Amino acid sequence: MTHIKNVQEVDQFVAPIGTTLDRFITQRQQEFPYAKGELSQLLRDIGLAAKIVNLAIVKSGLSGIEGLYGEQNVHGEDQQKMDVVANVRFIRALTRGEEVCAIVSEEEDGIVDTGHCDAKYIVAMDPLDGSSNIDVNTPIGTIFAIYRRKSEVGTPPTEEDVMQKGQNQVAAGYVMYGASTMLVYTTGHGVNGFTYEYSLGEFILSHPNIKTKPSGNYYACNEGYWNDYSQGVKDYLNYCHDQHYKTRYSGSMVADFHRILLKGGIFMYPSTKKDAQGKLRLLYECNPLSFVMEQAGGKAHNGIQRILEIEPKSLHQRAPLVMGSADMVDKLAEMVQKYAK
Repeated sequence: MTHIKNVQEVDQFVAPIGTTLDRFITQRQQEFPYAKGELSQLLRDIGLAAKIVNLAIVKSGLSGIEGLYGEQNVHGEDQQKMDVVANVRFIRALTRGEEVCAIVSEEEDGIVDTGHCDAKYIVAMDPLDGSSNIDVNTPIGTIFAIYRRKSEVGTPPTEEDVMQKGQNQVAAGYVMYGASTMLVYTTGHGVNGFTYEYSLGEFILSHPNIKTKPSGNYYACNEGYWNDYSQGVKDYLNYCHDQHYKTRYSGSMVADFHRILLKGGIFMYPSTKKDAQGKLRLLYECNPLSFVMEQAGGKAHNGIQRILEIEPKSLHQRAPLVMGSADMVDKLAEMVQKYAK
């Protein structure tokens, strides 16, 4: 019996730990015949920045970096201290990684030129979405999109490099900082999720080939704006009530999106009377999450048009957004379009 117990104890400590993010990226590199390792390195840089930001978030309650920073960002929104920390950390990691020639960030007014004219990629990001929830310990996240530049390599990046449709993304994903920290991304070949293992300091593949359900019974929407929604949106919400769907809305988009992705359902941030063009930013919120959702078998729409087909007109352009299980998105689009005719 002692021998069996000893064998079991040894087996426990020599069991495989799983596939790390770094190893997974290397194994999948052949999916990009045009790349020579740059995209793989860029994804590693994002993973590194996520680890650093995660550490700051974990310590935020004891280190005094919760709460307001005292400034407003380009959108007129009050910046949280962690917004600034995450923005600096990601820009620094991407710049030092030397695979990105330009960055678009929610926290920056214009394009950030990294000085690496020989780099082939552009990153658009929301460094810390839902940061106002950090004080109440609600999950928050980072959202990112990666594009290939259009201008000639070796020249300074241009606005044309940045102003691309979402369907041109070569990779996109998000990091969710919560009870466990997860990095979920796609390169157009399915969606995979990695959970951060603190003792090893590694992201380990935990959710391979994520597929969202074709339908579900969850909906995420701020019904506090009911009076400002279009009649088509109101009709759909009434339909949700009639079907006894469960509402799950935290005000932290990454957390709400993650639930919908894994369990099925619909996430809605439609236009209102006040924000006729929507509130979420197209380049670094709508596009990357829509790409992930489509790669998982879902759909993403603005009620009239597929999100990834929208032509961007400005860096911080806004758009209404509905995404999730395909059947549910189709149902909402049908109700919205009935009044658009």
